[in-house]
Amino acid sequence: MEKGFSLIELFKLGGPFMWGLLAFSVATVAIVIERCIYLVWHDCRVAPLRDRVKAYLSQGKIEEAENFLMGCKRRQTIASVLLALLQNAKYGESRMERAAEAEAQERLRRMENGFNYLTALSSLAPLTGFLGTVSGMIGAFQSIAVATDVNAQLVAGGIYEALITTVFGLIIAIVALIAYNLLIQRVDTFAAETSKAINDLVPDLMDMESGLIPIEAEDDKKTYSA
Repeated sequence: MEKGFSLIELFKLGGPFMWGLLAFSVATVAIVIERCIYLVWHDCRVAPLRDRVKAYLSQGKIEEAENFLMGCKRRQTIASVLLALLQNAKYGESRMERAAEAEAQERLRRMENGFNYLTALSSLAPLTGFLGTVSGMIGAFQSIAVATDVNAQLVAGGIYEALITTVFGLIIAIVALIAYNLLIQRVDTFAAETSKAINDLVPDLMDMESGLIPIEAEDDKKTYSA
């Protein structure tokens, strides 16, 4: 090859399957950008709200804790999970845990929206590339079969043109897989922190519902009354 090719020239050499790969590449980039914006805009921090709610509960102020969570912005993802936990505390430990877990699952589902498309694209892109390569190889060998003078340049030229789709397909798959793993790691971190926050708050809520509510004594020391 005497000179390099531009992307447009490579696209043309790749044949009709390059249009499918172009669509896959656009879809991959669009999904990654949309998911990154979603996860950045939504505040997925758990510790600040958990500690604030725990401080309210240590003073026996469950209503104040609920009002605080209801006043949080919609972008604070953990707020709705902790609110479901507090609002169902009066129904017992099992009920409030199920309510919080159900709300957490809904939040996780929204965070993972589009991830299945990334995994599908990471599989479809290289397969499409291989299909384009096989199709190109068929054309290359057909040219060899009808040629009266077969030389190394004719053979090599047809083969490297056929392999272009494989290269593009693998690039798309690599980008999709890297993005998926980075994004799912953030979601998994949120899930683990949410589960820990629920487990941290359940004992305090159970103590309150059982009647062990902290009250302020005159000497500013907390005692518990049954």
